[in-house]
Amino acid sequence: MLKGIDHLVIVVPDLASASKSYQALGFTVVPGGRHPVGTHNALIAFGDGAYIELIAFYERNPEHKWWMPLQRGGGLVDFCMQTDDLPGDTAAFRRAGVEIDDPSPLSRVRPDGYQLKWVLSIPRGPQRGVAPFLIQDQTPREERIPRAHDHANGVTGIGTLTIAVDDVARVGQWYAKVLGAPGRKIVSEELEAVGERFVVGPHVLDVLRPDAPSSPLRPWLGARGSSPYAASLRAPRTGRGLLDERQTLGARLSLV
Repeated sequence: MLKGIDHLVIVVPDLASASKSYQALGFTVVPGGRHPVGTHNALIAFGDGAYIELIAFYERNPEHKWWMPLQRGGGLVDFCMQTDDLPGDTAAFRRAGVEIDDPSPLSRVRPDGYQLKWVLSIPRGPQRGVAPFLIQDQTPREERIPRAHDHANGVTGIGTLTIAVDDVARVGQWYAKVLGAPGRKIVSEELEAVGERFVVGPHVLDVLRPDAPSSPLRPWLGARGSSPYAASLRAPRTGRGLLDERQTLGARLSLV
């Protein structure tokens, strides 16, 4: 069963400078480690158990899914959902119409030398980032997630992830079949968009398409195709709206 958003992926050109920028925004940023595919990361953990992954390339890898989004400006590019039944949820997404790879093991080494191990199922082609990649831990999850989850800006967790799509009916059907319930019809006046809302564990997923020529989702879809557009972060004591995209390195993040 899907348990909620495991993490959001924000791809950045330089990990050290991105970490400093997010620290200046009031986030506690913890070094992550290196992956054997040429990437390294830093993590921003939240009290709800989810986190943001800041990820950069320490060596060129044009074949990597996130390489081209980085060339187009980076920012929020993907998201992962946690599951306690990876084979079952992988099969459920396939039955719903998502092309998704078989579960495969991955790992990274923390700065203290501890090797983290997990298993991923990853959607293929343009479906990735619209459907989540799925994760189930082999080493204890608490070893993968930083224990430091208090932030000077008051953020306690992920609220809503907004995905821009050109076909709400198709994508909404995926989630309705996997979750066993239809989405709730919604209208976003701010984004001049319509779509469906799904609740997964403690998190909300909005699947939206533009409903007016002036919708900001139109140029986004033209430049990047269907993909994550924005995320809200829960900050009940200090919520103050959209963060400066120059400091978030292109990610549309707001405190609510």
